[in-house]
Amino acid sequence: MYFFLKENRRKHFINFAMGIEYNGKMFHGWQIQKKITTVQEIVERALSQFANHSISVIAAGRTDSGVHSIGQVINFHTSAIREKFSWILGVNSYLPKDISVRWIKVVPDFFNARHHAISRLYRYVILNTKFRSALFFDFFTHIHQHINTKKMNNASQYLLGEHDFSSFRSSLCQSLVPIRKIFSIKVFRKNLFVIIEIKANSFLHHMVRNIAGSLLEVGISKRKENWVYELLQKKDRKFCAAMLPAKGLYLVNVEYPIFFKIPKTIDESFLI
Repeated sequence: MYFFLKENRRKHFINFAMGIEYNGKMFHGWQIQKKITTVQEIVERALSQFANHSISVIAAGRTDSGVHSIGQVINFHTSAIREKFSWILGVNSYLPKDISVRWIKVVPDFFNARHHAISRLYRYVILNTKFRSALFFDFFTHIHQHINTKKMNNASQYLLGEHDFSSFRSSLCQSLVPIRKIFSIKVFRKNLFVIIEIKANSFLHHMVRNIAGSLLEVGISKRKENWVYELLQKKDRKFCAAMLPAKGLYLVNVEYPIFFKIPKTIDESFLI
């Protein structure tokens, strides 16, 4: 009888997918941790206040401390009945100014924002100017040396495909398997900015920032292009370049099977 009632109650819950944007400067990453403030903690609190019952969420990616996002996707179950625009306006009213809901939609009950993701797209953004900027300081990494993006892009192509990325993982990485698949990677310049864009099935801890740091070594002519290939083959983090700061990294988009009709979270002009 208990299981019947439990299942019956479950049918009244709706599974929502939601797009979240945040400035990661003041947060210790996405995932809830004891005694420190994280984005997940703040989002769950706002959702619970608006829905008037406790809500926990599942996210597509666990961004690190200081990393930004315009494309985080979460899902959660709720019994609260609200219009879509009310969810967006209402939850945003409980959120601080550095976190914002961008969209919401009903998804099948079995949808899982993490497990159903096909790929994640990150962009690492470098402000390449002689002198630092006061306005952009918190959002981009400043490099004053001239950066050769053609060399960086050539070197980046060694990383395409499925590889053991142990050379680019954090020593604290908890993943049991270092194998990941990079679908696309490119480095290009737009005005004052150098952008490193990487799309993969998933990422190891600090993988994007370590790759960006290594490609930068090539861009400022400290290393040859084929050094990135040699580094990949070593499968040892101690040979990798210094990791770049978190403030230049953005989770830009998460891709799902067309079946779920998850909105694309950016237009192509962002950071280009």
